[in-house]
Amino acid sequence: MLNRRKSPRRKMVLSVKVSVDKITHVAHTVDITSTGARINCAHLMQVQPGTIIVVQRGSRKAGFRVQWIRQLGPDEQQIGIESLEPQSNFWGIDLSDEFEAKKDMQRLMTALSHESKPVM
Repeated sequence: MLNRRKSPRRKMVLSVKVSVDKITHVAHTVDITSTGARINCAHLMQVQPGTIIVVQRGSRKAGFRVQWIRQLGPDEQQIGIESLEPQSNFWGIDLSDEFEAKKDMQRLMTALSHESKPVM
């Protein structure tokens, strides 16, 4: 399976408010990226892929597009969202360090794998 994700996910449960057509719902993230998130929300019946929603985290608000929806139960959905205008540090969490650390670890593993190969 190809990884279409633009940036790595970070498991993070954060309280957010999701507004659709001027109706606000309380929700929480499951994981976040610098450009989107996976969110659990109850009673969010009006959304379909492509729906534009407003997500509020603290005093920050931003528009997001619903990319996919997964029904978890009769009254609970999980949605994947992508930012319409990425903002630096929208979630209030610095995600850059983790991304750089993963790249460094990949470089190290690649270097170690080349060193461990026998020379013929």
